[in-house]
Amino acid sequence: MKFFAAIAVLAVAAVAKAQSPVFSNCSGGVPLSMSMTVCASITGTLNNPITAGSTLSTIGRYLGRIVYNDNHDLCTVLNAAGLPCPVSPPQSYVNACILVLTTAPASIPVVLTIQAVNGNGNLIFCQRSTVTAQNCPV
Repeated sequence: MKFFAAIAVLAVAAVAKAQSPVFSNCSGGVPLSMSMTVCASITGTLNNPITAGSTLSTIGRYLGRIVYNDNHDLCTVLNAAGLPCPVSPPQSYVNACILVLTTAPASIPVVLTIQAVNGNGNLIFCQRSTVTAQNCPV
């Protein structure tokens, strides 16, 4: 499930090229768990500015049914990472963190779709991956 966090933060950072980015999970330690903050560092190239009103959504599906749904104001997430909005090109690096909701299902494979949409409605980033969260003690 750490991969979920990395993907989510990739979307948060919204630094994607037109072609699909290559992802790797370099995190160690305990697996991603509900009620825990997860962080990721990413590198990429921003082609257009990220503006106010941008959103970040994470939807998880199991057997086609929505089992996880989390939405954020993208600028709020980026501001927390020290990157004020609007974010201008060619921003290429960000380290950001999000909290995994307690509603994240544990121990089942969930297909996550993480999507960032700019304030003007244009898609910034979209990634889909199958992940399995853990219920780790806090």
